[in-house]
Amino acid sequence: MKALISVYYKEGIETLLKALSKKGYQILSTGGTARFIKSLGYHVQLVEDLTGFPEILEGRVKTLHPAVHGGILFRDWVDKDRKEIERLGIEPIDLVVVNLYPFEEKLKENLTEQELMEFIDIGGPALIRASAKNFYRVGVVVDPEDYPWVAKKIEEGGLTLEERKLLAVKAFSLTAYYDALVSRSLARMFEIDRPFNQSALPIKLVGELRYGENPHQRGWLFENPLEELGLVRARILQGKEMSFNNYLDADSAFRLVSEFAEPACVIVKHNNPCGVALGRSLEEAFEKAYEGDPESAFGGIIALNDRLDGKLAERLRDLFLEVVVAPEFSQEALNILSRKKNLRLVQAMGFSLSMEIKKLSGGYLLQEEDHVDYQKLEVVSKRHPTDEELRDLLFAWKVCKYVKSNAIVIAKNKRTIGIGSGNVSRVDSLRCAISKAQRFGFDLKGSLMASEAFLPFRDNVDIAHEAGIGAIIQPGGSLRDKEVIEAVDQHGMAMVFTGIRHFRH
Repeated sequence: MKALISVYYKEGIETLLKALSKKGYQILSTGGTARFIKSLGYHVQLVEDLTGFPEILEGRVKTLHPAVHGGILFRDWVDKDRKEIERLGIEPIDLVVVNLYPFEEKLKENLTEQELMEFIDIGGPALIRASAKNFYRVGVVVDPEDYPWVAKKIEEGGLTLEERKLLAVKAFSLTAYYDALVSRSLARMFEIDRPFNQSALPIKLVGELRYGENPHQRGWLFENPLEELGLVRARILQGKEMSFNNYLDADSAFRLVSEFAEPACVIVKHNNPCGVALGRSLEEAFEKAYEGDPESAFGGIIALNDRLDGKLAERLRDLFLEVVVAPEFSQEALNILSRKKNLRLVQAMGFSLSMEIKKLSGGYLLQEEDHVDYQKLEVVSKRHPTDEELRDLLFAWKVCKYVKSNAIVIAKNKRTIGIGSGNVSRVDSLRCAISKAQRFGFDLKGSLMASEAFLPFRDNVDIAHEAGIGAIIQPGGSLRDKEVIEAVDQHGMAMVFTGIRHFRH
């Protein structure tokens, strides 16, 4: 029996070598791997001795030879195959152990284009795919974590067909990931941003979650190796394991709070902001955000855009929260919040813009992330908003971008005082937002309103005016824009068009 071993990472390989040696396997290897195996005291046959052909092009071509691939791909249950390899003197290869050039790691080393190309593995994926294709006879091992159990199975008599099938699927998953990583990296390097008819995205498993959105659903967390930032790479400083919903909510909260340069606090519940505010300090921003909807804040996710200190930590300690996200935590804050053992503290350092993927039955939707605030601000009413009104309109507009459609945000003095989300009617969202503001004792007179999509009828304006709202920001673009603007002018309100909508489904 023969085993081919060609690995970039040598750690752990001796576990397999011991088992193979004990069962009488002949070891076949290449270059550096062969030298390493010899250094451990094991006999090894060089691939070039098997093929009668030396490694060429500085090792670019080593195993791409019929003597190697014929030995892997031959079918022992096909009489013609048996006769053919016997006639050609090709020896069967029963086990293939391969790991690939570290293309992913080298992406981070600022190599030149030509230097990076040398870490695109060719022979390795070919060996893996050939072995995985012929799983009926050949075992393929691509993950060092599998060395111990595979070694044990070899000592016990060999891998079963079911085990070889498992290893084959894992092997094809690796080559698919590797090819996707290379493809997407080169597309980024060559500034090619269009999708092709056939495409793949590289994702790497971080771990299994306790469950998905609901306890009866399984859930997993994956990372995109081409995004260096983001919540997946945040540090979990304390607390229970993050759940599927925790990740969704924390990501939304941190993305929104990152929109602001001033000290800001965002409170999210069920993937919708329920309180957002700016302040002279994080403590002030938090208090204003919390007062915006203290009922919904219960069990919520809080995101801050600056260092969380001890003073604010003392305030948060008294509340029931699921997650607190911030770019930094003082040691005093960590000490205070450590008394809340289940509270998850997440240190997030930013995020990069990429693509959004949504699942459909039978397929996927892919889109660019929504990172544009507006095309231009156009005052369409007779009355122009004051500087203070414009400041609050833009604040509300940023918040509106993160609220589920139909979305209405009412703001005043750099804080939200009413948010209406997820209703099938924009009027219902507006009424919800007004009702919340009134329920928590806010004076709506002089407040401002943002709508993430155009106002289709003047009824939204009439209701807003009756509540005391003085200015509106919206995309514009309705067939009834003229009617809506006339209503604004009748009420002495101000209205700004952005030319951009922010649907969020």
